[in-house]
Amino acid sequence: MPLHPAIVHLPIGLALVMPFLAAGLAFAIWRGKLPALAFGIVVGLQAAALGAGFAAYATGGDDQRKVERVVAEKVIEAHEEAAELYLWSQAVALALAAGVLAARGKAVRVALGVAIAASAGVSALALRAGTVGGELVYRHGAASVFVSEPPVIQPVSRDGD
Repeated sequence: MPLHPAIVHLPIGLALVMPFLAAGLAFAIWRGKLPALAFGIVVGLQAAALGAGFAAYATGGDDQRKVERVVAEKVIEAHEEAAELYLWSQAVALALAAGVLAARGKAVRVALGVAIAASAGVSALALRAGTVGGELVYRHGAASVFVSEPPVIQPVSRDGD
């Protein structure tokens, strides 16, 4: 079985949750309930998402050689380009989140807003990369190269059996 599908869900999941977590922590920081240092949670998770994204990218490259036999190169390239854009944006979002920890005074509020916006952008790009990847599997048959025999399809019973 390919490793890429098992790994890719971690960076996508983190990217989708991050804007909400960042906004929640920012709200608590703005209200004085938490110190700005608490945003380190976001920094750590952004770093984890970036690391997992690189792992997913590497394993996707390994699987690409097999998938090229059944999927058009332009479709694979679209997914690869979406993944690269996600990785670059994730690295920028990580740097901006770390900027919150370095900011002082009124700059903390601005840095928090920028970090939230960046995480929302990354979330959209991760969703795009995942959608294009899903199309590889479900629309273009990429998974077929990893299956030795076609699946046995059982008809669904309509009478509750």
